[in-house]
Amino acid sequence: MGIRIGIIGAGGIAGVMASTLARMDEAQRYAIASRDGAKAKAFAEKYGFEKAYGSYEEMLSDPEVELVYVATPHSHHYEHMKLCLEHGKHVLCEKAFTVNERQAAEVFAIAEAKGLLVTEAIWPRYLPMRKTLDEVLAGGAIGTPHMMTANLSYVIDGVERIRRPELAGGALLDIGVYTLNFASMVFGDDVVQICGHAVKGETGVDLQHSITLIYRDGRMAVLNSSASSLSDRRGVIYGDRGYIEAENVNNCQEIRVYDLQRRLTASYLPPADQISGYEYQVRACVEAIRAGKTECPQMPHAETLKMMRWMDELRRQWGIVYPMEQG
Repeated sequence: MGIRIGIIGAGGIAGVMASTLARMDEAQRYAIASRDGAKAKAFAEKYGFEKAYGSYEEMLSDPEVELVYVATPHSHHYEHMKLCLEHGKHVLCEKAFTVNERQAAEVFAIAEAKGLLVTEAIWPRYLPMRKTLDEVLAGGAIGTPHMMTANLSYVIDGVERIRRPELAGGALLDIGVYTLNFASMVFGDDVVQICGHAVKGETGVDLQHSITLIYRDGRMAVLNSSASSLSDRRGVIYGDRGYIEAENVNNCQEIRVYDLQRRLTASYLPPADQISGYEYQVRACVEAIRAGKTECPQMPHAETLKMMRWMDELRRQWGIVYPMEQG
């Protein structure tokens, strides 16, 4: 019997997780909670959950729930994670982890004090293709990497969570977080300069942006995201002996290696038995919980804090302050 999982929030991303859990041995679809009891019941019936709760507190009071997947808007992650921890539950929380670094640090401090696991569900960090990319780079396939680009864009500017400042909306926390994580996974975190430009919508949140990271050793990452247009989602790493293309930076579908003549020299695909990609973060949580850890090695607390710090700085440059941060 796998670990019993409860989900907070019955939206689309929760449905992806639920469908994934249905095909896993390590986890059990146990409970779903929504502020709308009818919505929770319908979700439970659709995805085969044992329990449906009309309040988060009620589900978290169920002693059978072991790990909670938080799938609410990121504006509410902070309060919902604290609620989970107060009830003694381990937590896997969707990105962006919180609204800012201060909130993230407080959540981690509570988890450490209680000896509970809390980790960010930024799935590219857990995927097998991350290790594949690391191995290709370490093998010197493109020589010394000097520059990288990444883009990720979807036409979602009409979606409520993107438009509304009170939901910590905008492209950065919803989409740009992936390109920043991709840069961090490829080039690390020794950044000496971060700058960006954003185009804001009528509600004051960023609808598209460009970010440049300068590393201490002179490497550069240029990252672009938009909530108003569609992109090819590609990440490209440029070296002195060739370049690498990663197809889809938030769920890599293929890694292609090219030489100095721009000839394809190697190609790598994800495991054939991959379900959705969400399974790897769940497995990482199960392993960490069984080992008595409060964080997953694939996404340590320090990395989540770094990502939040970078996004805090970018929003400072753009003059974007969310309502829950004011006063």
